[in-house]
Amino acid sequence: MNAADKRRAQRFAMALPVAVKTVDKGGEEKSVETIDISSTGVYFELGVPMDIGSAMEFVLTLPAEITQGKPVRVKCRGKVVRVDKGNRPNSVGVAATIERYEFVRDS
Repeated sequence: MNAADKRRAQRFAMALPVAVKTVDKGGEEKSVETIDISSTGVYFELGVPMDIGSAMEFVLTLPAEITQGKPVRVKCRGKVVRVDKGNRPNSVGVAATIERYEFVRDS
């Protein structure tokens, strides 16, 4: 069974800005772009290794073209479910779940 067979929701190839931070290790925030996204998870590449099962927080920015208004930020919590070799040198591909989310209001 391959990874596509395990997916619960359709994935969409979208390069959305995302700020990623591990919860377990109190890691620093990294700004990257998603490679694909679904209603239950995201996939992106990082320049640092991640452990499967690690809890993480990430803030996705949905652009005005998607929201039909102004950009919307969504704060998500999830965990790493897969790590593989990234397409860029010295990068790892990370698949993470979206377990909880909330919309971020600008002050």
